[in-house]
Amino acid sequence: MDRLTSLTVFGQVVESGGFSAAARRLNMSVTMVSNHVQSLEDRLGARLLNRTTRKVSLTEIGKTYYERSSQILLDLDEADRVASALHAIPQGTLRLYTNASIVPFLSPVVDEFLSRNPAVSVDLTIGERMVDLIEEGFDLAIRAVPPPESSLVARRLTPWRPVLCCAARYLQTHPAPERPEDLAHHNCLRYTFAPYGNEWPFEDASGKVTTVRISGNLVTNSPEALRHFALAGKGLLLTPSFVAVDDLARGDLVALLPGYRTREFAINALYPHRHHVSTKVRGFIDLLAERFAAHRRWMTLDGSKDDGPPAGANAPG
Repeated sequence: MDRLTSLTVFGQVVESGGFSAAARRLNMSVTMVSNHVQSLEDRLGARLLNRTTRKVSLTEIGKTYYERSSQILLDLDEADRVASALHAIPQGTLRLYTNASIVPFLSPVVDEFLSRNPAVSVDLTIGERMVDLIEEGFDLAIRAVPPPESSLVARRLTPWRPVLCCAARYLQTHPAPERPEDLAHHNCLRYTFAPYGNEWPFEDASGKVTTVRISGNLVTNSPEALRHFALAGKGLLLTPSFVAVDDLARGDLVALLPGYRTREFAINALYPHRHHVSTKVRGFIDLLAERFAAHRRWMTLDGSKDDGPPAGANAPG
């Protein structure tokens, strides 16, 4: 039998003065109450209660055991209360991992979360590699590419689409591509962790998808380096809409293949566990979802719903 349950039953027998009264308080049969007490006595090899037809009383061993076990149960109740209080109020360190291109959108959320929760501190790591959340002790990762591990829980924050673009100076020496197949004849700048890899997919107005295998003289895990080379007129770039939006608005980059759409992806909040998520993690994810909802109308660069990025949501650089 469960030892803690047996201790609780034993305490009720002592405090209520009998097996029947304890059974009523515990909503348990008298036989089950007796079995729990017997289980403790068998485990100890000693009698805890003197039983008569009218009442029960503690033996000398039973008195000492009751005093100690009662304190143990009180300590457990206190531990439960403390744990519940800690879980109810966000506190401690929230360890986050994200990509540099998401920082402009993430930073205001972190600022707001810290202001709302003074007992929380944030440890924010920025990089481009695929981290192991459990192995490296991160509570949460905010990423623009699909999770590499299926066991991670993903909370969708906002969709985005890649945009194909280049600098105007590139088009001075290279013909603008008119169809996806034309990309095979261009220098394409590649991101190491791009979800589309070297197979760039495009969808025409009829819904037909064409996938083109591309090549180029630069591959890097740095979106900022890719942006620099594209602005310098070194090649074509397929990059997240939120990375290119300001350059496109200024005319520093030019969108290509206007008759085609790229595949939709999403910025996700990734975390390891679905159950018993801490209050600080759950609260931050909820705030992320609420604030990132403001970006959904423009991050796909869909002209039918593009009202422009909200103020303060500029791409890095």
